[in-house]
Amino acid sequence: MLIWGCTLFRGRWSRPWGAALLERFHHPAQVVVTGFLVTIVTGALLLSLPAATADDGSASPVEALFTATSAVCVTGLVLSDVGERWSTFGELVILGLVQVGGLGLMTLATLFAILLSGRLGLRARLAAQVETKTLRPADVRRVVRRVVVFTLASEAVVAAVLTGRFVAAYGEPPGRAAYLGVFHGVSSFNNAGFTLWPDGLVRFAEDPWIILSVSAAVIVGGLGFPVVFELARRWRRPRGWSVLTRVTLAATAVLLAGGTLVLSAAEWNNPGTLGGLRESDRLPVGFMMAVMPRSGGLNAIDVSEMRTESWLVTDVLMFIGGGSAGTAGGIKVTTFGLLAFVLWAEMRGEEHVNVGHRRLPEGTARQAISIVLLGIAMVTGGTFALLVMTSHTLDRVLFEVVSAFGTVGLSTGITAGLPQAGQLLLIALMFVGRIGPLTLATALALRERTRRYELPVERPIVG
Repeated sequence: MLIWGCTLFRGRWSRPWGAALLERFHHPAQVVVTGFLVTIVTGALLLSLPAATADDGSASPVEALFTATSAVCVTGLVLSDVGERWSTFGELVILGLVQVGGLGLMTLATLFAILLSGRLGLRARLAAQVETKTLRPADVRRVVRRVVVFTLASEAVVAAVLTGRFVAAYGEPPGRAAYLGVFHGVSSFNNAGFTLWPDGLVRFAEDPWIILSVSAAVIVGGLGFPVVFELARRWRRPRGWSVLTRVTLAATAVLLAGGTLVLSAAEWNNPGTLGGLRESDRLPVGFMMAVMPRSGGLNAIDVSEMRTESWLVTDVLMFIGGGSAGTAGGIKVTTFGLLAFVLWAEMRGEEHVNVGHRRLPEGTARQAISIVLLGIAMVTGGTFALLVMTSHTLDRVLFEVVSAFGTVGLSTGITAGLPQAGQLLLIALMFVGRIGPLTLATALALRERTRRYELPVERPIVG
């Protein structure tokens, strides 16, 4: 979808139709929401074509919509095996939707605008700013170019490693190996969770080349583009890192290390998961188990065989997700890290929240709290609704709901058997989880209102 284009009107070039379109929206977030909806519907229509399925029939509207939403929202939840259900055309449609969803619809639209016109209006820049999370509208053009180049380069590196491994270790023909490498390279970097095998990556659980390669791609893609770019510029000067980079890296390290230790310990002797592997392979797979809830969604073990306590830990990791402005979902590690500083400041009785040698504005803390509360409300409501619709236990339903909201894609195996109403509910959760609860709430507001007076202060009892 092109944001910027030119049309002929009365024999002369009129104002770009993209600008007129943007003028109809009161907030750039509305453009993002509308753009994602249009992309999902387009993908669903393509997947509904008979050519998209491997058999003679075509996909049902719900299945096509579910798969398109899962792809655009880079989730990975599916109602049927991708490699068996969809034809090559269908797989390429899914791959394209994953790429569009990973980069962000507004990022692609901004790139097209640059290529076509070489200039952007303020509203178009603001629309792209919502998606790329850049701090200044003037930075959008430069950032978008770097985002696209970095994304394609990262995917190419992962695809090359996987292709070589498929040829050397598994005897795949070069053409087939390249196709598998590209598909899973794009899927892993974009934290999409789609695979072409019915068991995910379980067959490669004892191959550290594949396990660690896709894990690294998920981590890099989930850090967030601002963090990656800052590390590339200032990796030798950590004292000059921004609050965003410091909080993201610290929270990511803590969650990865803690998740690896807890999940590995819980599943070490479980014959259905790590216990069935050689001891030398258990720790790498345990590390992958901690990485994939960031929103990666790829699995090297049977998730349905995990212990209940491991599901709970994974629920927490999926809800937190990855970095801001990256391909991961969830409330974001930045939100989680900032709330830790808010809690610390409150425990110490400090008036302001400080991170290192910087003070956070009050609006940032309120935004973080709003995102968490909206996320909890979505997960709680979705879990309650699915419990009413089905006879599944709470632990499995909660896992599925958090996986959809966090755009993760890990599943205990109940998604395909849910009633149609339950599948539509997961579609809504995937969509909200991708664009963000706060972005959706902002987009639904018809206008921004500024209070022109202050009310008297009264402090209620808290706690």
